[in-house]
Amino acid sequence: MPVHADQKSAAVPSFTCENLQVTLVGAAGANVILDGIDLTVARGEFVSVLGPSGSGKTTLLRVLGGLQEKSGGTVRSADAPVEGPPADVVTVFQDYSHSLLPWRSVRRNVALGIESKLTKPECAERVAEALTMVGLQESADEYPWRLSGGMQQRVQIARALAMRPSVLLMDEPFGALDAMTKASLQDQLQRVQELTGTTVVFVTHDIEEAVYLSHRVLVLEGRPAHVGLDLAIGLPSPRDQITTKESPEYLALRHRVYEAMGHGKRHA
Repeated sequence: MPVHADQKSAAVPSFTCENLQVTLVGAAGANVILDGIDLTVARGEFVSVLGPSGSGKTTLLRVLGGLQEKSGGTVRSADAPVEGPPADVVTVFQDYSHSLLPWRSVRRNVALGIESKLTKPECAERVAEALTMVGLQESADEYPWRLSGGMQQRVQIARALAMRPSVLLMDEPFGALDAMTKASLQDQLQRVQELTGTTVVFVTHDIEEAVYLSHRVLVLEGRPAHVGLDLAIGLPSPRDQITTKESPEYLALRHRVYEAMGHGKRHA
């Protein structure tokens, strides 16, 4: 199966942010959410973003996806300024149940983003490819409301993959799932990302999940938030839920992120 993320040169980063600032105005007045964010996400990289509740993780993701305007600094997707949603960037949200159309079959939900742009045979091929990647080829003619939460989230991911994006932005996509389903989808996402070479920026509250999945982990801290930790995760792939998470390397990395999140005593 072809790698999709080779649409542009791998030498061009998927995202760059320089001195990014975001100020939101609410009932209490202006509130600076992000300030001085400097960030580069390489093409094909899996980057997780952690931070306390309210630290601006989702705001950062929305800025990258062109869904939230910046207040200062620069944001570029590949080699172009972000001014609205970039064409090759797709966002996957936590609320899978409201992201799917219950009157459409799984197959037709996956086709939603491409059916008006491709011929019927091309669309069918893309849909079949995406469903195979997430292991739902046998459920293509089912309806979302008949599926488990984990399977519904796979449908949402398949719909994103059918568009062959260069970047997936994922906002706590597994946050509402039970532990076993979450672990299964983590492994599936890991395989899909390695297969397609798609860049992934992944917001999560789960430290173990972030370390297990990522090439790099960012921790936002402070109010307004800045990048407090930018940690390379050098664990070998493919990763395993048992052996990887029992390895000394994984445990040491997890410890670093826990400290950056304010748990335990920081090293001097």
